[in-house]
Amino acid sequence: MKRVLFICAHNSARSQMAEGLVNHDLVDRFKAFSSESDPAGAHPPATEVMSEIELDTSNGRSKDMDEFAQEGFDFVITLCDQANENCPAFFIH
Repeated sequence: MKRVLFICAHNSARSQMAEGLVNHDLVDRFKAFSSESDPAGAHPPATEVMSEIELDTSNGRSKDMDEFAQEGFDFVITLCDQANENCPAFFIH
């Protein structure tokens, strides 16, 4: 199973939505995670949008990149310029 990490500046909307979509729609091929470079907490409108497509992401939380520093990923995807500039090196395996 491939592991993918989505990184956004605040891990409050885009990255959590991407994590939820991949873990729902591609569960047989991928395990997705999300993190941030500057914690902000979950963005309520993002949770609302996900519920409109019947995905419950209400238990999502902002996760700091340090949580994943020692883990390997097949893909690391930055979702904004700020995350791209502040993203540490993650080793792809």
